[in-house]
Amino acid sequence: MTRKNPIFDTATTLGKILGFLGVSAICGVLVAGLLVPAAAVSGSAASGSIQFFDTLPAELQVDPPSQNTTILAKDGSPIASIYAENRTKVPLDSMSPFIKDAVIAIEDSRFYEHGGIDTTGIMRALVSTARGNKQGASTITQQYVNNVINESLVASGKGDDVLLNGVNKGVGDKLREMKLAIALEKKFSKEQILEGYLNIVFFNRDAYGIEAASKFFFSTTAKDLTLPQAALLAGLVNSPSAFDPITNPDNSKVRRDLVLNAMLAQKKITQAQYDEAVATPVTTKVTPARQGCAYATMAPYFCDYVLHLLLNNPAYGDTQEDREKRVMRGGLTIQTTLDPTAQNVAQQQVDATAGANPDKWGASIVSVQPGTGQIVSMAQNTVWLPQEGKFDQTQNFNVDVLDANGNDLNGIGGFQPGSTMKPFTFAQWLNEGKSMETTINAAVRKYPQNFPWKNTCPAPTVGWYDSANGTFDLQNSDEGYYRNMTVLYGLKNSINTATFASAAQVDLCGIQGIVDATGIHGGLPARDNTGKITDPNPKVPMTTLANLIGSTQTAPLTMATAFATFAADGKYCAPIAITSVKDQSGADLPAQSSSCKDAVKPEVARGVAYAMQEVLNSGSGSLIRPSLSTKNNFPVAAKTGTNDSNGSTWVVGYTTGLATASWFGDPLGNQSRYGRNLTVNGKFYPSIDGYMIAGPQFTNYMLAVAPAYGTNPFQQPPSNLTGAPAPQRNNTPSNTTPSTTPKQTPSTGTGNNGNGNGNSGDTPGKD
Repeated sequence: MTRKNPIFDTATTLGKILGFLGVSAICGVLVAGLLVPAAAVSGSAASGSIQFFDTLPAELQVDPPSQNTTILAKDGSPIASIYAENRTKVPLDSMSPFIKDAVIAIEDSRFYEHGGIDTTGIMRALVSTARGNKQGASTITQQYVNNVINESLVASGKGDDVLLNGVNKGVGDKLREMKLAIALEKKFSKEQILEGYLNIVFFNRDAYGIEAASKFFFSTTAKDLTLPQAALLAGLVNSPSAFDPITNPDNSKVRRDLVLNAMLAQKKITQAQYDEAVATPVTTKVTPARQGCAYATMAPYFCDYVLHLLLNNPAYGDTQEDREKRVMRGGLTIQTTLDPTAQNVAQQQVDATAGANPDKWGASIVSVQPGTGQIVSMAQNTVWLPQEGKFDQTQNFNVDVLDANGNDLNGIGGFQPGSTMKPFTFAQWLNEGKSMETTINAAVRKYPQNFPWKNTCPAPTVGWYDSANGTFDLQNSDEGYYRNMTVLYGLKNSINTATFASAAQVDLCGIQGIVDATGIHGGLPARDNTGKITDPNPKVPMTTLANLIGSTQTAPLTMATAFATFAADGKYCAPIAITSVKDQSGADLPAQSSSCKDAVKPEVARGVAYAMQEVLNSGSGSLIRPSLSTKNNFPVAAKTGTNDSNGSTWVVGYTTGLATASWFGDPLGNQSRYGRNLTVNGKFYPSIDGYMIAGPQFTNYMLAVAPAYGTNPFQQPPSNLTGAPAPQRNNTPSNTTPSTTPKQTPSTGTGNNGNGNGNSGDTPGKD
């Protein structure tokens, strides 16, 4: 048996020192290399180590660490904070002197004396470790280097490669860290390094950097930290879990008092300050970090829509992953168009309509500003996170499915607009110079397959037929309306047969042109047989005759924007939600700006406004006319809408300054559920139409919000559009006998809200 040399026996103190030095020889060479030129160091091993050290990179790319992205309302008030790591950068002069002194005292007392690594500290750590007391020697600068490297790894998706102090670092890792620390000290001032360190260091799973930690643990700012609070946070850096004041308050106090003792020993505080601080119990006032649109202060669904606009924008990265990193880690400031006052009213209205209902009926409001396209409000009656008694739903009722949370395979993507599509046929009637007082034959309920529809577009064959008898039987809500009437009368009373009789005398291609020009499109993307998206905003084909009365599901935002075109004298403006985006340096990034074009002739837009005022004055919306209020008497144009199943009901309307879509119905697309025999807010409805629930919701909202956006009188259309009847085009079937055939509900393949031909005929004089 070989006897150990007692000098090198690791059981002895000297043996421990020599053993540790043997393992850390290369670190010793490094220290020597810092003190004397390489040529003065003898020995080939030493020379080789220094050469190795010299080949290490001296540059460290100090990119700004991950920071919170903030979404703001139009007035600058916060909507939500979005982040991968909860961090808010603050300058050094916005931090309490206590936190600066506390961190230096406990982590690196010679911070202002060394040049990146502390040789005195290294030797002290070697001796202490050799005695069985493991002690680190990393300076604040080295810790900052380590945090910067790890932050870069996480940001690039290499989180598994993160190196933790004393856990998975090799000698080479430590050498590289040391050299980078030296290089960093040559490039940055001590104040810059300390500021960077305090803004990047990890305090808790919900708090990165001193500002976030101050808010999380104490509901205060880094600038207002007290001495005991600062000492506690400084102590956390060593082990955020072991010294967590919430889960381990006793450990936290021991560590805090150790920091205070170091501050006293280094004369950072007085004896009186120390005595008072150690006598202070460890208490917290936690402000939980609530990130994401689910925790938005207002308008969570608008917030989600804004995020999707950025995540779908190639300007923010080539891939989805790149865009997510830019948004979640980039510290962006996103200024939006949302009006908090209008949003508050909208939310109150949808909650009052159907805030808590076990049958999960949906209600929504969305408004845009004519002439700019700016989205003013976006609300619905559901909550993002489950709450007792609440209808929880992450899908946005108001927008296209690709702009909503989730994917288009299980999303909503709008609803059948029903009779709110009728004004577009009316607009083409006026566009062809026809008078709205022309008499048409609204008794016709079926059009044969060989009916000579006019269509000058190279579009598919005009359709919506059964196999033998032409069009499906057209239904009105009242038998008394199968008769001759003026085009205006047919629109204002929402007569299905009148819309078809009008369409029979105009160019369907012209209707298509107006529908396209005003931005109407399907809420679900078109796909090929492999599932690949071929068109994110597919047309609503007006040669599919069911679309004349609203068969294809369309988002409320789309309808509000289209109606805003009529309010803006025929100018269409694409909806916008984001007015500016700035990065953390204040530089501008791509945002949205008003994109407007002439879509409808001004005289046509004025004619439509004239007719839709009549809807509220004496037509299907007469019971919901906002201008009935004696205190808020202003002109409003609107159209009601209801689909075949009564599961989708609308009022879409506008003043000169605000366009709004109000919707109520079944948001889940249950094909077997009809809007009949239901109870809402304690009131029983045999069936619902647009004027009943969506109508009051629209009225109350517009009365409260519209005056702030302008309620000037609409300009009058020319007399040839409102004057004497023009000769009727004889282009209707000869059989005008009202049919008594039971109502049919054909399938038109309109997605998860496909409810037949789209409209049951809004109740004249009621809906």
